[in-house]
Amino acid sequence: MIAKLTGIVDSHGEDWVIIDVGGVGYLAFCSGRTLSHLRVGEAARLYIETHVREDHIHLYGFIDIVERDWFRLLTVVQGVGAKVALAILTVHVPETLMTAIAAGDRAVLTQAAGVGPKLAGRILSELKDKVGAIVLAPAMAGRDANGGDGGGGGGIGAAVSEAISALVNLGYS
Repeated sequence: MIAKLTGIVDSHGEDWVIIDVGGVGYLAFCSGRTLSHLRVGEAARLYIETHVREDHIHLYGFIDIVERDWFRLLTVVQGVGAKVALAILTVHVPETLMTAIAAGDRAVLTQAAGVGPKLAGRILSELKDKVGAIVLAPAMAGRDANGGDGGGGGGIGAAVSEAISALVNLGYS
């Protein structure tokens, strides 16, 4: 199974990129957010989700682990395939998704191509108890590792983790 690719961006399109790793080009489908970080001829690192089916093997690439984890979480919802999950991640950053799911905001989810009110409702109902599994601290660390502000993010991430833990211990999902 392929978990990460590091190489040179060979080419890209609307929803895909080819990463040249030692002379071998790997095609990975990506969200618009990930593609916005990639430039042809520059070095790139993608975290990969490999899908193996009877008729194909597809690689889905993500700029950080948090986005990959959200992709995995979204695709467990009935009716959300890889393409719809990428469409959602193209329109919304993980923090926006977490807020929308916590608030039960269908309108935010329906902004993505392929997500109607019925599917948005299913996403909200199936993920409202699972979003706590995605910790905000890795998001803060991932942002710093990818060129974010880096100013004290670890302290904020630790505080957020403690707050989440306290709320879960009090019975909140």
